[in-house]
Amino acid sequence: MLENKCPLRLKIVILCFTFLALAKLTYSQSMTEAEADSSAREIIKKMSLKEKVFEMHGHGVVRFGLSIMFSKNIKPVKAGGNKHFNIPSTIFLDGPRGVSLNKGATAFPVTMARGASWDIELEERVGNAMAEEIRALKANYSGAVCMNLLRHPAWGRAQETYGEDPHHVGEMATALVRGIQERNVQACVKHFAANSMENNRFGGSMNMNERTLREVYLPHFKKVIQQGKAASVMSAYNKLNGEYCGHSKVLLTDILRNDWGFKGYVTSDWQNGLLDAKKGIEAGMNIEMPASNFYSLKNVKRLLQNGELKEQQIDDLILPVLRTKILFASRRDEQTYPKSLVGCKAHIDLAREVAEKSAVLLKNENNFLPLDKSKVKRIAVIGSLANLKQTGDHGSSRVYPSYIVSPLEGIKNYFAGTSVEILTAPADDLAAIKAICKNADAVIVVAGTTYLDEGEYIGNGTIRDRKNPDKKNFITRTGILGVGGDREYLHLHQNDIDIIHSASAVNKSTSVILVAGSAITVEEWHTEVPAILETFYNGMEGGNALARILFGEVNPSGKLPFTVPRSETDLPAFDSYSSDADYGYYHGYTLFDKAKKTARYPFGFGLSYTSFEMVGLKLAGENSNTSLTISATDSVRVSVTVKNTGIKAGAETVQLYIAFPDSKIDRPVKLLRGFNKVYLLPNEEREISFVVPVSDLAYYNTENKTWVVENGNYEVMIGNSSLDEKMLRHSFAIEYPNQQK
Repeated sequence: MLENKCPLRLKIVILCFTFLALAKLTYSQSMTEAEADSSAREIIKKMSLKEKVFEMHGHGVVRFGLSIMFSKNIKPVKAGGNKHFNIPSTIFLDGPRGVSLNKGATAFPVTMARGASWDIELEERVGNAMAEEIRALKANYSGAVCMNLLRHPAWGRAQETYGEDPHHVGEMATALVRGIQERNVQACVKHFAANSMENNRFGGSMNMNERTLREVYLPHFKKVIQQGKAASVMSAYNKLNGEYCGHSKVLLTDILRNDWGFKGYVTSDWQNGLLDAKKGIEAGMNIEMPASNFYSLKNVKRLLQNGELKEQQIDDLILPVLRTKILFASRRDEQTYPKSLVGCKAHIDLAREVAEKSAVLLKNENNFLPLDKSKVKRIAVIGSLANLKQTGDHGSSRVYPSYIVSPLEGIKNYFAGTSVEILTAPADDLAAIKAICKNADAVIVVAGTTYLDEGEYIGNGTIRDRKNPDKKNFITRTGILGVGGDREYLHLHQNDIDIIHSASAVNKSTSVILVAGSAITVEEWHTEVPAILETFYNGMEGGNALARILFGEVNPSGKLPFTVPRSETDLPAFDSYSSDADYGYYHGYTLFDKAKKTARYPFGFGLSYTSFEMVGLKLAGENSNTSLTISATDSVRVSVTVKNTGIKAGAETVQLYIAFPDSKIDRPVKLLRGFNKVYLLPNEEREISFVVPVSDLAYYNTENKTWVVENGNYEVMIGNSSLDEKMLRHSFAIEYPNQQK
């Protein structure tokens, strides 16, 4: 036999090459979670302490900082990596509106705008596109999934999340995670948890009881972990009930891993997200970013030598890191990712589509919009933001696209080659504004906020100074990143209000376009104009999308992902300079419902150029007119027919709420538990179905630490907003011993 004639030395060589081939084969074939776990454990057994600690922190931060300052093409920060064991580094790129701080990347509308689309399929496509650009830039880890709850519209970073409701935020964020991870990019969801103020984010304590935490500020994270299978979580800077989130064993281990079954890894928010090595390791903080300020080899050795830690704790800490990286590296991917994908036409077209499907029509008196392009010959486009090129704040989510279309440019582009005259005037010259508006066929005022009003606060790691709030540190002084912070008020700047007053006084054909990260109050002027459209920061193609909406090429279909109050006093208290903030159980539409307050525009609200009707609400399994009884393991199965009763094609978002009329404890009047956006031609109708697990009706019992579904009557409510006057209703009962969720 041939093998018997093979020399021993040759056999050894053959075995070595076979082992190497098998090792490479392992990484070229998709692994199961169990296989990746086994592989990671075997590697850890062979690693030195130095190699283990290297997996616990980022590196390359100096190169990262210099690249931001001088090139607008960042060199991404890496974490870990080991060529000897064929373990890749995690290579991080933000952010929520496109690959941040990279010249030429696609600038999508901000997350809040995409939240207003209520379009899950669209958000998954956005995730795909973002991940393709991340891969094209040789990275593998995305910080795009910013999903903290909007407790108050003045939050400076509101633009980076989806809205005020946990169910809505969870569904949209889960779609983004799916889209990102379909391209073998690890998705990082942030900031865990209760981060919704900027000025006090470096150490301010967000205080709440356990029921509020579990029912209001965590469900969306739970969904994106359990349903979205997110690879990674980023902790928040702030404290929760007096303890830094990055040091919280309750958050990072007890809840995230033990309760929810999270198998991925946790990274700190950058630079100030971890302040103590021992506390971080004991809490379950896997990776310190962007450098080893605390997770250095020196510090870890000291803790081990002093007996404060055991090396097994280090092994346990890096296991999910290695397991996740191996799992993603092993996945097959037939697609290639050339640099030409960055800012490519398909992604730019998608950015415009998102902008078109996100805009919310708040007012449209007597069907004033869309404007008839055959009848307008002179259009005045005015306001402080009319010709401003902006895609959002100047914090870590900033994108540098190849171009940005302002509102004025978009309208000019739309009428290029025609005889239509586009007029404008300086925003500080009210006399000139009145003069051009007086004889215009239509007036379009663009007003709102910029990075100077709101955005991520890039500070020195301390709570912002109330007495000197605009004091700038080195980073902001050099213009690298904007100063950011929470908004001072929710109404427009006085100059914008004066412009609206001046324009509407001489021309009743005046529309107002609102640009902001969240709600703007309109009480000073809304009765003076027939139409109001909110576009948010709508990306690089925003101006073109706006023109197509205003002149009827696109039917607006966005719905508010937050409540717009009549007065700021109707909202929860918001002192973002305080070191302590008390978070109550109610905010947004649940607060307005409970307190019987009237919003200017309710959560889920948005008009259309067409009309819709919902009929035939049914619960599966119901008998005649008797109330349906749901079993312990069942779901509430609901169907309704929606019809386009107008003359234009359009989209309606069908929203399902559950009410709790028989509850023995304090609960919201109703809660969103499903939504579905449907596109219909004139006279077209479609049946929409929902499946709501009974477990989604539970409340958290703080005494026995379980989720409980109460016996009694419930009510399904179907409509087009949280305060739809034509809401369809149907009752059902639950009768079984209380179950854990």
